[in-house]
Formats: sequence, structure tokens, C-alpha cells
Amino acid sequence: HSQTTRNASSCAVLKARGKFSPWLSCSDNVNGSTGLTSSDMELQKMLIDERMRCENHKTNYQTLKVEHTRLQDEYTRAQSELKRLLSDRQAAQEKQQLLLAELRGELLDKTRELEELRLQVLTPQRLELLKAQVQQELETPIRERFNKLQEEAENYRSEYNKLRYDLTFLKSEFDHQKEEHVRVLEERRIRHEADVARLERDKEDLATQLQSGDPARDGKRVEALLREKTQLHQRLKGLEAEVTELRAERNNSGAQAENVQRIQIRQLAESQAAVKALEAEKQSIRMQLDRTESELRLSQEQNTLLTGKLHKAEREISSLNSQIEELKHTHKLDLSNVKLECVRAKGELERDRDTLQCQVEGLQSDIEVLKSALEKNKELISEKEREMVRRVQAAREEEIHKIATLQEEKLELENHLSELEQQRALQEASGNSQKEEWEECLRAAQLAEESVRKELQNLRQASSGVKIQQQGQQLEELETLRAENADLRRQNAELNLQIGTLSHSESELLDTNSRLRESLERVREDLRSARTQMERTQQEAERLVEERRVEWLEEKHKLLEKEAELREKYSQAKERLQRAAFAQKKRKTMTELKENKLQDKIQLLEAKIEELEIEASTVRKKSSYSEEHAQLSKRLKELQRRHNEFRRLLLGNQMTSSTPLAQSLLIPAESIFLNIQEDQHQRELSVLRRRLEELENILIIDMNVPKR
Repeated sequence: HSQTTRNASSCAVLKARGKFSPWLSCSDNVNGSTGLTSSDMELQKMLIDERMRCENHKTNYQTLKVEHTRLQDEYTRAQSELKRLLSDRQAAQEKQQLLLAELRGELLDKTRELEELRLQVLTPQRLELLKAQVQQELETPIRERFNKLQEEAENYRSEYNKLRYDLTFLKSEFDHQKEEHVRVLEERRIRHEADVARLERDKEDLATQLQSGDPARDGKRVEALLREKTQLHQRLKGLEAEVTELRAERNNSGAQAENVQRIQIRQLAESQAAVKALEAEKQSIRMQLDRTESELRLSQEQNTLLTGKLHKAEREISSLNSQIEELKHTHKLDLSNVKLECVRAKGELERDRDTLQCQVEGLQSDIEVLKSALEKNKELISEKEREMVRRVQAAREEEIHKIATLQEEKLELENHLSELEQQRALQEASGNSQKEEWEECLRAAQLAEESVRKELQNLRQASSGVKIQQQGQQLEELETLRAENADLRRQNAELNLQIGTLSHSESELLDTNSRLRESLERVREDLRSARTQMERTQQEAERLVEERRVEWLEEKHKLLEKEAELREKYSQAKERLQRAAFAQKKRKTMTELKENKLQDKIQLLEAKIEELEIEASTVRKKSSYSEEHAQLSKRLKELQRRHNEFRRLLLGNQMTSSTPLAQSLLIPAESIFLNIQEDQHQRELSVLRRRLEELENILIIDMNVPKR
């Protein structure tokens, strides 16, 4: 614009110069032809007007120059702004490319996540498999538990039947043994009373016989015995040989006695070991054997207490029967409770199954809803992706179009700038030449001023026409300047419009970027919400499964506890029955042992009494023979002693009062034997006493062992 103004000013100067040249030539002609005819005043006015015009031209030139510098500054600013906009545009393009790359990466991630979610979404086949698996996992342990409970119930029934059969068998055996025991005790009591009465009668008969004897008759017997003494001296020699034989036999019998003693000592050691073992067993069964001890002691001391013991045993049997009935009742109740619990558990399991089926159906409906929502989200995401692709493509096309237009505008501006630079160079060159010409014109004008003053008057008439021409030319020049100024303003407006369009396109690009970012944020939020919803549904399903599992484990634990309680009750009942059976067997074996011992003792007593009766009868028949009488008295003494020993063993030294009587009866007979025979007899008696004491100790140990 400044170049155009400069060109216009140079053209105006040239035109003015062209206008002045004829005037100067006219003035020269006038000077040459007519001389100085015009007045100085008119010339001075014209010079003043010319100076005013020159001043106006100078001011116009200065204003045009300032406008040119301003326009040049604006052009540089516009160029720098254009460069900045280009750099911003490149940065925005780079940012958009980075955002596009990020968005593509995020789209790939989202597509990958969508594929993973599609894989994680429950299909109908997977749902059916999960249903089958859950149903199998829930039904198999419950069926196994139900089968186990049925088997245990069958086992309990069979064991209960066995126990009932054993109880009836034990009852029958106990009744039979009780009757047999009563019968045996009654027989033994009768036999014992008969034996005691018979022994009392024998004792009284013997006492009467001894008291009824005459002293004369005894003297005769003594004389006969003295006569027989001589015969016995004769026979003594023969008996000495027998004594030696008897000594040899005694030695043999001593060796045998030692052997027997060793055997007895060994038996004693074995019995002591057995006693220790029995004592060890006693500590384990002491509480069970207290009743049997009392019963056995009472049976040994008093036979009258047997009825009380029998009643006590009957009461125990009734208590056992009541316990067995209670156990039966409790067992039936437990079985009924187990059945009810099984039915209840079955109903609860069916209800749980129904609830689980309802929950599964609800979850299926939720899954279908989620599937539809996922499909909608997928469709929305695909639509948004397509929209984003379309927007990206449109933005790319717009950017490409804008870049092409900007490049074209840039080329045009560069061409225009090059043209303007060329024009400016031409204007500067023309301006310099115009300045030189103006200076020359001014010098010529100063030189011609004096001549013009002289000729001013002559030229007044011609100057009016010249002024009109000059004003017309100036008006034309002003119109051309206005047109050029309008053109420059129009170009400036076009540049402003282009800058506005560029800023508008930039704002549109920023808006599109912001919209793309907002759409990405919305897509991200939708994906996050879908993911959170899926996680919530999955957590809810896991929580429900965990709650069902915990409830099932609690029910399982309760059933196991009930089963353990039932087993413990059954084991306790079984142990009670076993203890009762064991105690009954112990009682039976103890009573059998005592009965056998008493029968043996009674048989021994009967044999001894029979021997005594036989010997007494033989003594009565052969009382005339003194030798036989002595032998019989000796044997009677021995038998009486043995009888007393056995009675002392049996009755606790209650019949020791009969021994002095027997000794008084046998004093005359003992005075007959020699000292050798007495010594031998004493030794034999000591051996027998020792053996009897050992036997007594063994019997006492045998009697104390069952008592303990």
C-alpha cells in the first residue's frame, strides 16, 4: 500500500512537472516576447499557493510514508502471526496425531477388553455347565450323607436286635443260674446240717462209751497189754528191720516231701504272681466287684442273706431292664429324630435347591439383560467408533483441504510480497529520481521566480485556465489515490478475513478435538460403568455362592455333631451292656469256683466221716484185741487230728475243744509205744503239721483272692 502511495505521489509530481513545463516555457516565451508585464503580487500569491501545494504534497507524502511504515509493520506482524499460526497449526497437528495414536491405542485396548468381556460373559452352554456342576456338587455329598445315615440306621437296628437277643438270653441264663444256685445252696445247707448233727451224735456216743468203761476191765486190759508187751519185744526185732525200711522210706518220703515243697514253693510263686496280676486287674474292676464281694461274704457268713441278695439282684435286673428299655426308647427317639432331621434336611435342601434355581433364573435374566446391555453398548461403541472414524476422516480431509488452501494462499502471498518488494524497489528508485528532479525543479523555480514575478501580471489571464486544469488534474489524482487506498483497504480486509477464517478453522479444530475427547471420556465412562456393573454382579454371585457354601458347611457340621453324639450314646450303652455281661460272667465264674471248692471240701469231709465211722465200727467190733486197739486208737488219733485240722481250716478253729477229749482217750495207748516210735511219730507229725500249714496258707490265699 505504501508502495502504491509512493508511486501515486511520484506520478503526481511528474504530472505537476509536466504542467509546469509548458507554463515555464510560456513564461520564457512571454519574457522573451512581452517582458515583465504582471505584477509582483500575483506572482507572490501563486508562489504562496505553490508552496502551500508543496506543503500539502509534503504532508501527504509524510502521511503516506507513515501509513506505508504502518502497513509494513502490520505486514511483518501478519507474517509473524502467520508463522506463529503455522507453528501452532503444526503443533496442533502433532497433538492431534498423538491424540489419534493414543485414541487408536485406547480403541485397541477397549476392543481387547471387549473381547475379554465377551469371553467372560456367560454363554448358555457355560451357564448349563455351571448349573450341572453346581447341582452335582450340591447333590453328591447330600446323597452320600443320606446313604451313610441310612446304612448307620440299619447298623443301629441290627445291633439293637442283637443286644435285645443277648439280653433275653442273659435273662434266661440268669434266671436258670439263680434257680440252680438256690437249689444247690439249699441242698448244701441240708447236707451240712445233717453232717453236723451226725458228728454231734458220734461225739456224744464216744463220750458216753469212754465214761461208761469199768476200771477193773481197764486193769485187765492193762495186764493183757503187759503180756502182749513181751510179745511185742520179740516182735520188736522184726520191726527194727521194718524200721530201717521205714527210715529208707522216710528218707525217700523226705526227698519226695522236699520235691513237693519245692513244687509248692513254685506254685506259691506262681500263685503270688497270679495274685499280683489279679491285684492289677482288681484296680481296673474294683468298682464292679464291690457288690460281688459283699454278696460273696454274705453268702459265706450267712445263708439267710441270700434272699436279700437275690432281691437285690432282681432289683438290679429290673434296673437293667429299665435301662435297656430306656436305651430302646432313647434309641427309637434318636432314630425318629434322625429320620425327622433327615426329612427336614431333605426339605431344606429342596428349598435351597428351589431358591438356588430361582437365583440361577434371576441370574440368567440378569445375564440376558447384561447381554442385551452389552450388545447395545457394543452397538453404541461401534457407532461411536464409526462416528469417530468419520470425524477423523472429515477432520483429516478438512485439514488437508485447509493445508492445500493455506499453501495456495501462502504461495499467492509470497508472489504478492515479491511483487510488492519489486514495486517498492521501483518506487524507491523512482522516489530518489523524483527527489532529484524536485530539487532541480525547485532550483529552477527559484531561478525562475524572479522572472515569474516580472511576468506574473502578463500571465494572470493565462493562469486562471491553468489553475482550472491543475485543479482537475489534482482531483483526478485524488480519485486515483482514493481508489488505490480503497484497494489497499479491501486487500487488508481480505487478509483480515483470511486470518479470521484461519482462527475460525483453528477454533473448529480445537472444538472437534474437545468433542472427540469428550466422546472418548463418555466411552471410557460407559466402559467403566459396564465394568463396575459386571464386577458388582460377579461379586454378588460370588457372595451368594459363599453364603450358600457357609450355610451348607454349618449344616454339615451340625449333622456331624449329631452323628457323633448318637455314636457316643450308642458306645456308652454298648459299654454298659458289656460291663453288665462281664460282671454277670464274673459272678457266675466266682460262684462256680466257690461251689466247686465247697463241694470238694464237703466230699473230703464226707470221706473222712465215712472213714471215722468205719474205724469206729471196727473199733467197736475188735475192742478185745489190744494191739488192734492201739493201732485203731493211733489211727483214730491221726484221723481225729486231721479231722480237727480240716475243721479248723473250714470253720476257723471253732472245733478245737474236741482235741483234749481225744487226747484223754488215747493217753493209755501212747504209753505203749517205745521212744523210737514216739520220736518217729513226732517227726512225722511235725512234717504233717508243716504240710498242713502250707496247705492252709494256700487255701487261705485261694479264698482271699476271690474276696479281693
